[in-house]
Amino acid sequence: MQLVLVRHALPQRIHPADAPAADRPGGPADPPLTPRGEEQAQRLVGALAAEPVAGLYTSPLTRARATAAPLAAALGLEPIVVDDLREYDADAAHYVPVHEMPRLDPAAWERMRAGLLPESVDVGAFTRRVAAAFEGIIAAHPGRETAVVVAHAGVVNTWLAQLLGLDRPLVFPLDYTGITRVLAGRDGRRVVRTVNEIAHVADLLTPPAPTPAPPRGDAARCSP
Repeated sequence: MQLVLVRHALPQRIHPADAPAADRPGGPADPPLTPRGEEQAQRLVGALAAEPVAGLYTSPLTRARATAAPLAAALGLEPIVVDDLREYDADAAHYVPVHEMPRLDPAAWERMRAGLLPESVDVGAFTRRVAAAFEGIIAAHPGRETAVVVAHAGVVNTWLAQLLGLDRPLVFPLDYTGITRVLAGRDGRRVVRTVNEIAHVADLLTPPAPTPAPPRGDAARCSP
């Protein structure tokens, strides 16, 4: 079968400096898509129009579910939410889109550029979690079926690193709504066919103007 892996579209930034203290939501940051992200998500409909999609799966996070929504409507499929497809920082209280990382958190940006997850992440446990999620989806679609999975850069990258025997979990720069294809055989073979197809959104990937930086001393949590 074929897995079509999609990174979510561009989400909004969530940071304590973006709203008065009384208006700041508690709990983990779970941002919606920006208007540009919504347009990117719409482009998936045309990009995958020729695919015989038998199943649609998504991370539980809002940015992934919103990315899958236009495709679900076009296909007439109810997305299946898989909790283990959530990103490694799903419980963080802040979210800063990757294009703002060099300015807001240079140290985190350099670590990501080096292909490394944050030091706080148990890479082995995270890898086992996402691999099990993908293998569960594969098991549900025998034969030549195609399933689309909307998730996150860290989730997709970590599984690709395992399949390819790479020693770093964040090797590939995956763009918003970039498409990656993995072929899964009944004999256990997993073949990475393509990585980060972006022709459908090439004109929508120029980063928007960054939002103003938070006051000095505020820590930014940045995420793929």
